[in-house]
Amino acid sequence: MNMKYVWLILLASLSFFSHAAPKAELWLYWNKSNEANLQMIDHSEWQHVLDNNLSQQDSNTLFDYKHISPTDRQSLRDYINTLTNLDPRQFNKSEQFAYWVNLYNAATVQLILEHYPITSITKLGGLFSFGPWDQDIITINNQELSLNDIEHRILRPIWQDKRIHYAVNCASLGCPNLSTKAFTADNTPSLLKKAEFDFINSKKGVNITDDKLELSSIYDWYAVDFGGEQGVLNYLSRFKPEIQKINKKPSYQYNWALNEK
Repeated sequence: MNMKYVWLILLASLSFFSHAAPKAELWLYWNKSNEANLQMIDHSEWQHVLDNNLSQQDSNTLFDYKHISPTDRQSLRDYINTLTNLDPRQFNKSEQFAYWVNLYNAATVQLILEHYPITSITKLGGLFSFGPWDQDIITINNQELSLNDIEHRILRPIWQDKRIHYAVNCASLGCPNLSTKAFTADNTPSLLKKAEFDFINSKKGVNITDDKLELSSIYDWYAVDFGGEQGVLNYLSRFKPEIQKINKKPSYQYNWALNEK
């Protein structure tokens, strides 16, 4: 095949993956819970890794991939193994939500560490893939799952909470920050509220200059979760009323650089 056409196909593929967002389509197998089960899942190992490797720089929370200790690497592996050896369907929905969010974030950090040094998570996933999100990376109950499965086939369709986009982290500067606290059934409401507030009030979330409105591409990719473009503007106006005075359509941006210390 002519190399010119190979590059055209490659560029088209990259363009598609950088702009297309998966739909929320329920994986019915995981939509089960035991609300009578009051058992709590232990997320202390994940909290330990976060405590030792996160730092704040301006509005960004950064992970120290370069200097993470062998002990913390092992703690991360042990934590992921512990979660994947559980059947989340046996827990109540509040425990499940924390389980899936923490697993998504821990697995993402693990992916970066396995391939570090890299400049962006988008470098992973193969020649014709924009990132690793469609790759099966964990197995639970003999079911292979990808990061996209967790976010778009479990979290979004089951909980139907737009703030999920502030909770899961894609290891990029443009993403809502990786939470410094491990999610638990008890702290989820406060962490979601804080993540929402922090992102909307950061320039990577909402940036207003003169009469121009620049939004994170999250509000473009997942506009359906916010009620469409007008729904996005109405929602953000609750936090920033000045948006209502802007007549121009918003532009969108996203920074895929690694959230590296």
